[in-house]
Amino acid sequence: MFDNPKLYHELAEWFHLLTAPAEYAEEAEFYTRKLIEACDRQPKTILELGSGGGNNASHMKAKFEMTLTDLSQGMLELSRSLNPECEHVQGDMRTLRLGRKFDAVFVHDAVVYMTAKKDLRAAIETAFVHCRRGGAALFAPDHVREKFKPYTDHGGHDGEDGRGLRYLEWTWDPDPSDDTYTVDFAYLLREADGSVRVEKDRHIEGVFSRDTWLRLLTEAGFKAERIAFDHSELAPGSYEIFVARKP
Repeated sequence: MFDNPKLYHELAEWFHLLTAPAEYAEEAEFYTRKLIEACDRQPKTILELGSGGGNNASHMKAKFEMTLTDLSQGMLELSRSLNPECEHVQGDMRTLRLGRKFDAVFVHDAVVYMTAKKDLRAAIETAFVHCRRGGAALFAPDHVREKFKPYTDHGGHDGEDGRGLRYLEWTWDPDPSDDTYTVDFAYLLREADGSVRVEKDRHIEGVFSRDTWLRLLTEAGFKAERIAFDHSELAPGSYEIFVARKP
């Protein structure tokens, strides 16, 4: 499990300047469509594990009643400012137990912080426990082992409050034989008064093979399949997600 990246704790208030909610409209529509297709009837209630700043939920809440959970209190506070009508619960996706069922469970890229198979198994079990029969869970890891490639990225946004953020992201794998890779960030943070500081932030993230994903989902009790992630900014077939139905 990750060692508290700054982005989700002391820098949480900057998160929407790194990745803006508006940028999630297309992928949120894709996840919405796949969840509806996977369930045996129109889903109404969705549990999101690792909801972060609430970016996907800001779009998906138009279709569903969303319950948003995250380990980071700072990220939940940020999400509440964006999604005040949604229920927010602090909890670890490996151990969370709410004592109720949902039509579907959604796990976006926060699942990459499951850096060992036992952690991934526990997160999948949490999804299974909270999913009703006939419902479905959708998992969207950033990478599977078979398709992982190192890369760099950059971006950022300016806020209405005068603050701004720019970042450089370097994703690489120091040991392709294990189940993790490294993402190093450099952030330039501009305050409203014009002062700028630099922060660096390392994220250790999990990457597992398709077979591992499908095996763990099946062992939990799901009927699982992998599907291509369809997005206009990505080459066809470059990313994939996992849809799991609960019989």
